[in-house]
Amino acid sequence: MKLCAMSDTHGYLPKEIPVCDALLIAGDFCPRMPVYFQLQWLGFEFRSWLQELAVPVFACAGNHDWLFFEYADDIPKLPWTYLEDSSAWFKGLKIYGTPWQRVFFDWAFNLTEAQLAVKWREIPSDTDILICHSPPKFFGDLVKRGTHECSESLLRRIIEVEPKLAVFGHIHPGRGEWEHDGVKLANVAIMSDGYKVVNEPWVYEL
Repeated sequence: MKLCAMSDTHGYLPKEIPVCDALLIAGDFCPRMPVYFQLQWLGFEFRSWLQELAVPVFACAGNHDWLFFEYADDIPKLPWTYLEDSSAWFKGLKIYGTPWQRVFFDWAFNLTEAQLAVKWREIPSDTDILICHSPPKFFGDLVKRGTHECSESLLRRIIEVEPKLAVFGHIHPGRGEWEHDGVKLANVAIMSDGYKVVNEPWVYEL
């Protein structure tokens, strides 16, 4: 099975994605604009883009996706599978999505590390594919000042669950892929810190 993944697109919608069986989106897909405009964008541009894709889409939100944090009841019905601390099955694989990250300014889906440790316990032990906005600590979370900014408890939970694949974003310059304790980890951010498109969607074959 070939999977395509991306995150931190911030309103950018690739005209084409690589040939794959499913697309995974790890948050921050909405444009950086007020919630009212995010709602309009979802209902028109994003909906049209999803409808043109020939593959199913599984996604979680991120810290810029304020609409999903504050106005969940207003989100239009879209042709995708949105996962917020929830699971879906695809071709015999269990996919789990979660949008949270360690407190980062005053953005959406912020929790303290202690709160995150509780939240990550909700990740089912039989998860095959994990989509989360936050990287686990030490993997794709290094920022320019030289510190690792993401969740150590997420790393511990990934090691416990042992999914086949975990994709994430959030830290734009953290793009990369790793193998850790038999788990494929990938920061699939599309944009740079300057919000310019610098990477293509990431492709992985299970």
